[in-house]
Amino acid sequence: MDATTLLRETLTLTEATTGRVILGIAGAPGAGKSTLAEYLVAAAGERLGPGSTAYVPMDGFHLSNAQLARLGLTGRKGSEPSFDGWGYAALLRRIREPGEGPVYAPGYSRTLHEPVAALHVVEPSVRLVVTEGNYLAVARGPWLSARACLDALWFLDAPDAVREERLHGRHTATGSGPELARSRVTDNDRPNGRLVAATRDACDRVITVEGPLEPLPRSRRP
Repeated sequence: MDATTLLRETLTLTEATTGRVILGIAGAPGAGKSTLAEYLVAAAGERLGPGSTAYVPMDGFHLSNAQLARLGLTGRKGSEPSFDGWGYAALLRRIREPGEGPVYAPGYSRTLHEPVAALHVVEPSVRLVVTEGNYLAVARGPWLSARACLDALWFLDAPDAVREERLHGRHTATGSGPELARSRVTDNDRPNGRLVAATRDACDRVITVEGPLEPLPRSRRP
């Protein structure tokens, strides 16, 4: 599916209600979820007006490296138990009911390899929030609570070979040598991807993006 069609459907979803809309994008690691989410936030914001859209990634709820070490999950960073799923669900519930003030949301730094507090913000004026993450369609625990906050949940599909090539490049770009990057893909990203792939049919729709996404210039983003 081309990006223009996805933008049109996002705008239709937003304009169908006078309240705030939360669109979720699930998918296996390396599928391109953050790229698509950022594109939709920027492009929809251009149509809906300044301050109308916001991006809230699930990646901000990675456990810190200190907590991963405490739990014995250092080598499984990115796996389901390495996230604060209940914290993510609680944030979505706050976003679901707009209040008088802004809602701040954490993000993740690939430079620091740590979550960063208050990296994103949802102002009261926001009409569309796009959130994305691996486990949004998992039918247990905090993910069920998070799913209940979403107006729609899409699954972004991508071939395994394409995803794993992207993941290998991501790992090497952030300091892993080629061998370590390969082992991170096969020993961690691959089993995580299998878990996520099993939730594909639980989403409202499955999409693939045809062609490159071209976000608005940074100076024009909301």
